[in-house]
Amino acid sequence: MSKTPMPFARFEWMIAWRYLRAKRAEGGVSVMTWISLIGITLAVFALIATLSVRSGFRTDFVGTILGANAHVTVYNSAQADEYGRLDRTIKDYDEMAARIAAVKGVTRAAPLVRGQVMGNKGGRNAGIEVYGITAENLMTIPKVANPEESYGDITRFGEGVAIGSGVARELGVSSGDHIKIISPNGVKTAFGTSPRVKAFEVTYVFTAGRYDIDRTRVYMPLAEAQSFFNREGAVDEIEVMVEEPEEIAPMQLDLLRAAGERAQLWAWTDASGSFLRALEVEDNVMFIILSILVLVAAMNIVSGLIMLVKNKGRDIGILRTMGLSEGSVLRVFFICGAFTGIIGTGMGVVLGCLFAIYIDPIFSAVNYFSGGGVWDPSVRGIYNLPAELRFEDVMSAVILSLGLSFVVTIFPARRAARMNPVEALRYE
Repeated sequence: MSKTPMPFARFEWMIAWRYLRAKRAEGGVSVMTWISLIGITLAVFALIATLSVRSGFRTDFVGTILGANAHVTVYNSAQADEYGRLDRTIKDYDEMAARIAAVKGVTRAAPLVRGQVMGNKGGRNAGIEVYGITAENLMTIPKVANPEESYGDITRFGEGVAIGSGVARELGVSSGDHIKIISPNGVKTAFGTSPRVKAFEVTYVFTAGRYDIDRTRVYMPLAEAQSFFNREGAVDEIEVMVEEPEEIAPMQLDLLRAAGERAQLWAWTDASGSFLRALEVEDNVMFIILSILVLVAAMNIVSGLIMLVKNKGRDIGILRTMGLSEGSVLRVFFICGAFTGIIGTGMGVVLGCLFAIYIDPIFSAVNYFSGGGVWDPSVRGIYNLPAELRFEDVMSAVILSLGLSFVVTIFPARRAARMNPVEALRYE
C-alpha cells in the first residue's frame, strides 16, 4: 500500500520552482506575473510609507502640543466684582496650584498670566501672545527648556523675555536685542485707558517645533506680566502637566475637586480633539484605499496564474496520469502564486522601510528638484514631513498583502487541480 505524501512535499516545491523558472517561450511565468509582482511591491511600499508618515505626523503633532502647552488649563468661571465687572482671575493662585499639584499623576501646576499684544522692533510689528510665568516653571516646559534649537541663556529669563524663533524672525531680533511690547489695555487715566508700552531684552530664543507656537509665543516673568497686564495679586489660569497626557479624562474630576467650586477645565484633547479625530478618520480612509490598491495588485496574480495553468495543461494531464492527486496539483500552483505575493511583499517592505528611515534626504531632494516651497509650515504647523516606522504598521501591511495574495491564488490553483487529465491530453 502506497504512502500518501505529506502536503507541500519536496517534489511539489520542485515542480512549482521549475514552472517559475521556465522561460515564457516554454510556457512559464507570464508578463502578467511580473506585472503583479511589481504591483504588489509598489502597493505594499505605498501602504508602509503612508502608515509611517501617519504615525510620525501624529507623534510629532501630539509631542509638540504636549511639550509646549498645558495638558490641562484650570481657570475660574466669571464672577461680578464690587464694580459689577465680570472677573475670571484667580486670586489665591499659590494655594490652588499647591492643591492641584497634590493630585495623583500631576507633575506640575504653574500659575500663568496671558495676554495678546503687539511686539515691535524698529519699523517691524508682530502679533504675539505673552505668557507670564516664573523662571522655575519655565524650566519644566520640555520644548522650551530643551528645544530643537535655541539662542541666548534661559537662566537670564528674569532679566527679560524668552521668545519663539518665529517671533524673532518676524521682528528681526536675536538674543541680546530689545523689543517693545505694546498692550492696548494699559494705564487708566482721567481721559480713558492709554496703551502700555515697555521695552524688554530678549534673553532667550527657542524653537519648539510648531510654527504656530514659535510664531506667536513670548514668555515674560510672572511678576512683570502681572504689572504689565494689570493683574496685581492675581493670575489668569493654572497650567497643569500630568504624567500620562493621553489618559487625562479620568483625572478631570479630581482636578476639579482640588481646584475649587469656581474652577473649570480645558484639556489638550478639547483644544486639539477635533483635529486628532479628523486625522484618525483620514488615516482609516487612506488605509482602506491603499488596501484596495493591494487587492488590485494581488488580482493580477490570478491573471498570471490562469495563463500559467493554460500553458501547463499538458503537464497537468501527464502529472495526473502518473498518480499526482488533485491536492498536489492545487498546492503546486498555489506555491507559484503565493511565491509571487511573498516576493512582492518582501520587496515592498524593504522599500517602505527605507523610505521611512531616509525620509529627510528624500524630502530634501524632492524639495530641491521642485524648486523649494513644497512644505509650508504656516499651513501644516510643523517644519518637515515626519515618519515613524512602527512594527505594528509594517506587520499590518505584510498580513494584508500576504492574506490577499494567498486567497486570490486559491481559485486558479483549484481550477488547475480539477482539470480532467483526459481532456488535457486529448489533442496532444
